[in-house]
Amino acid sequence: MAKNFSMYGLPEEVIFCTKCVMSNQRPQSVVEFKNSNNQKSGLNIDKNSCVCDACNYNETKKKINWEKRERELIELLEKYRKSSGYDCVVPGSGGKDSAFTAHVLKYKYGMNPLTVTWAPHMYTDIGWQNFDNWIKVGGFDNILFSPNGKVHRLLTKLAFKNLLHPFQPFIIGQKIIGPLIALKFNIPLIFYGENQAEYGNAVEENANPQMDSKFFSQKNNSEIILGGEKLSNILNKFNFKLNDFEPYIAPKINDLMEKKIEQRYLGYYLKWDPQECYYYAAKNTGFRPNTERTEGSYSKYSSIDDKIDPFHYFLTHIKFGLGRASYDAAQEIRNEKITRDEGINLVKKYDSEFPNKYFREFLEYIDINEKDFFSTLDSFRSPHLWKKDKDEWKLLQKIY
Repeated sequence: MAKNFSMYGLPEEVIFCTKCVMSNQRPQSVVEFKNSNNQKSGLNIDKNSCVCDACNYNETKKKINWEKRERELIELLEKYRKSSGYDCVVPGSGGKDSAFTAHVLKYKYGMNPLTVTWAPHMYTDIGWQNFDNWIKVGGFDNILFSPNGKVHRLLTKLAFKNLLHPFQPFIIGQKIIGPLIALKFNIPLIFYGENQAEYGNAVEENANPQMDSKFFSQKNNSEIILGGEKLSNILNKFNFKLNDFEPYIAPKINDLMEKKIEQRYLGYYLKWDPQECYYYAAKNTGFRPNTERTEGSYSKYSSIDDKIDPFHYFLTHIKFGLGRASYDAAQEIRNEKITRDEGINLVKKYDSEFPNKYFREFLEYIDINEKDFFSTLDSFRSPHLWKKDKDEWKLLQKIY
């Protein structure tokens, strides 16, 4: 029988981390599973001894001298602290992580951050309440940037059709808005929460307190890829002008270097724990969890701002066999909030749950019908992960 081929460059053999519930199908870390002999996956190694990079880094975190890291943070902040005006930019939505970041910098370390928010596609009620509380209860100045609705809906639709990644335009804007505001207001320091590499990219990426500048090195605007298409092609096919896409075009790296703008991760200096960030934000900025469990997971407080959030995670389940419960459980296992057995049960129960609550609104937002939605979705199922049995798709490799 012919072997099922894999899409997206994923390993054909699915391997699960023996410490958490993450698999080697996670994008950006697909070959970074190693056994006790430091041997990488895909080389006929013992799957019962493989550990993902995120769990390996979690062990590294336990050995870090966090008091020394905090002293480094204080030295950095002294360098940029001003007697008047804003001395740093904190991009965020008012969720638990950005709420923690902004509040700690302002009220513990004496900085005066300007918070800046790239608006969600469609605010949830709880998302808007938490954003409002962040500013009014937490006590921050804020710029809420809402991109051109027509452009954003088009890019979201293209990203869904071409990449099965409707969240891509939001992620791009979220990365760009901080540097754009920093350049505009001449604020030389930007602070994010944790480095996303902590959750599974190469361990060595966590050794750098600064954001990778490669994202900001575009040369030719017409060659930028948005929604899986070159911007030049989008301009030829749709009735838009180049300047309509200005918010999605990252600043040139030379502009950031000329202004000496630094982008730092607070999680490099302070030990990062998402659940502890939640408790802190709830106490200090009025952050509230949702009143109901998030579809696709058991959590009530993570990524609850946007009605498209549940589809982002559900579609990662289609492409990579990893849904929202997998991501939530993996980090909570590492932070010793739940056991691996508990995490496995939660993944089995919730990972494949379809997000019904905002489904009609999502279809309307990207202007497609239900039939097109499911046919597009099915076209992105990799044969090494999925098999159709009669009318039902089944995931071939599940965590045990």
